[in-house]
Amino acid sequence: MTDPLPPSPRRGLCLVLAAPSGAGKTSLSRALLAAEPALRLSISATTRAPRSGEREGVDYYFRSAAEFAALRARGELLEWAEVFGHHYGTPRAPVMEALGGGTDVLFDIDWQGFRQLRAALPGDVVGVFLLPPSLEELTRRLEGRGDPPGLIAQRMARARDEIAHCQEFDYVVMNTVFEAALAALRHILAAERLRRTRQGWLPSYLAALGLSLPPARAEEERG
Repeated sequence: MTDPLPPSPRRGLCLVLAAPSGAGKTSLSRALLAAEPALRLSISATTRAPRSGEREGVDYYFRSAAEFAALRARGELLEWAEVFGHHYGTPRAPVMEALGGGTDVLFDIDWQGFRQLRAALPGDVVGVFLLPPSLEELTRRLEGRGDPPGLIAQRMARARDEIAHCQEFDYVVMNTVFEAALAALRHILAAERLRRTRQGWLPSYLAALGLSLPPARAEEERG
């Protein structure tokens, strides 16, 4: 009896990090990307103007309102949302290419984008919601980074509504200690990479051993 062939690369996954502003999502995203070289950041398209130092195709794809509307009309966005008067969306083609090549993609989007992305790519999306220890701590963090009072009030009003949607996500991580929150994200990513239903090579591996999955399990592997 010959040994089964080694497993082929699995399909990539979409890891979504969502959080109210000030919960530490940007810092944790950067640290996670630095710690996980195989993870790639999804680059969004936006209608807002570039900020100082931001580069086209690196930070965002900067598009006019008309160009953004055209992307939506052609079905070229996996998800989109309006945030503080500007539109943001995820171009479909780069994500599909990455997933097909076995590359995991990190998304910095809100709960609305998470809903749309999961509907567009069922089975490929893992959602993590980051929580601050308290709303008081969230206010302190926003004040500490120099946000003006009016903007802080706006963000705090939005935060309560965003937090209410944490129950839609697969995982919830409270960012009390940065290092602990980062470790939790890495554990989640490691576990999801090993989830049986993501191992598309498994049916053929078992077939080479003369084994097969039960019908219900086989359907799960295909789905």
